Amino acid sequence: MFEAVSIPFGAKMLFNTLKLKPGVDMSDVELALGEMCNVVKNTYGGERGGFIAGQVFRFNGFVSAEGSLNAKKPGDDHVVIVTYWHSFEEHEKSHADAAFRSRFSALMELCTEADEIGYEMLWQGEPEP
Repeated sequence: MFEAVSIPFGAKMLFNTLKLKPGVDMSDVELALGEMCNVVKNTYGGERGGFIAGQVFRFNGFVSAEGSLNAKKPGDDHVVIVTYWHSFEEHEKSHADAAFRSRFSALMELCTEADEIGYEMLWQGEPEP
């Protein structure tokens, strides 16, 4: 559950930003995320549905002055879900499935907005020894 992930070149990445409702308890968000992520990895993983790996991040308030152009600090608490898939079609099929939709709707009860956009990998690399 907390191991490093390996992403094959050519994977499709989905970046989902979830803005949380004011006053939402983070433990409720973590529970809903955990239940949803377990459904994704156990139901749609690998050959069963194209899911490769995923990560969840919580915004902690940091905005890089060095790496940003006209950066504005987001005002709302939010989390992002980054998932990697073999194809956008497999992603969409999984998210249309009732098993996923029930868990996702529980998470959406805690949010004011959600946007999920897809990216195609152009490059990846690691430092040389």
